[in-house]
Amino acid sequence: MDTEMNDEPKNTLLIVDDDISNLMVLTNILGSDYIIYTAKNGANAIEKAVEYTPDLILLDIIMPKMDGYVVLAELKKLEATKKIPVIFITGLNSSEDEEVGLSLNASDYISKPLKPMIVKLRVRNQIQIVNQLRTIEHLSMIDQLTGIHNRRSFDAQIQSEWKRAIREEVSVSVLIIDIDRFKAYNDAYGHQQGDVALRTLAQGFSKPLKRASDFAARWGGEEFIVLLPRTTLEGALDIAEEIRRNVENTEIPHEDGSGSKLTISIGVTSQDPKQNSLMDPFISMADQALYDAKAAGRNRVAYRLPE
Repeated sequence: MDTEMNDEPKNTLLIVDDDISNLMVLTNILGSDYIIYTAKNGANAIEKAVEYTPDLILLDIIMPKMDGYVVLAELKKLEATKKIPVIFITGLNSSEDEEVGLSLNASDYISKPLKPMIVKLRVRNQIQIVNQLRTIEHLSMIDQLTGIHNRRSFDAQIQSEWKRAIREEVSVSVLIIDIDRFKAYNDAYGHQQGDVALRTLAQGFSKPLKRASDFAARWGGEEFIVLLPRTTLEGALDIAEEIRRNVENTEIPHEDGSGSKLTISIGVTSQDPKQNSLMDPFISMADQALYDAKAAGRNRVAYRLPE
C-alpha cells in the first residue's frame, strides 16, 4: 500500500473458507493491510458478518452444508449485510458458475490457485470503491456551509434513536434553535458576513454536547436542531441554557478585525415514546416552544411537552 495511507484506519475483511490452509494463505497475503476476521462455514460467516459488518467479504463457493451461493443470498436479505461487497474465491471457472455469482450480485471473482498479487489488487479495487462511496455518503450528510450535520442526516439519526428509545423505554429530547433577528443582521452586514455568523454559531451548538449520541444539525436557513437521546426534559433544558449562554457570549469576527454578537431562541420538548408514538407531532412541539420563546422576548429557552 502507499505509505501515505499507513496512518489511515484499516479497512476490515471477512474471509470465509472451510479449508484452514486457504484461510492462512489469504490472511498472510492480506493481513498487513487490513483487519482480518475469518469463518470456516456459511452459518458462522453470516453471524460474523452481522456482528462485525466488514468492509468486504471474501467467500469460498464450495463449502459443506451451506455453499457460497446460499451464503451470499442470505447476506443480501439482511439489512446489516446487504450492502457489503462480496468477492467469490473459487476453483470453479466456467462461464455458468460466473453467471450464477454475478446474478446474486457478487462484486468480483478470485480464482484458485491463489496468486498473491491478483488477490491484493482485486481486494484493493473493491476497498477503494467502498471508501469512495463512504466519502460520498458522508458528504451528503454534512451541511456544506457550516460543516455540521444536515437535515437529511438528522432525519436518519432520529429514526434510529426513536426506535431505540421505544425499545429501551427511555426519554428522547429535541431542541430547535433559531437565530434572533438574523434577517436584520444580514441586511446590516451583508450575506457573506451572515455566512460567517452561521458557521461560527453552528460550531458553538456542538460544544455542550458531551456524548457521541448527542447530535446537532442545520435544520434550514438560520434554524438548527439538536437531538438528545436518553435525556429527560430537565437535562435538555440545562443543555439548551448552556447553548444559549455560549451564543450570547460568542464574538463573531469581521474582516476588519471588529466583531458582533447575536442571540438565539430555543424550543425544547421531551418524550418517552411508545410503540404508537409519532415523531412529527413530537418535533412540532419543539417548534411551538420555539415560537413561545420568540413571543416572550427572544434570547431565551421555552419548552412544551406532548399531550
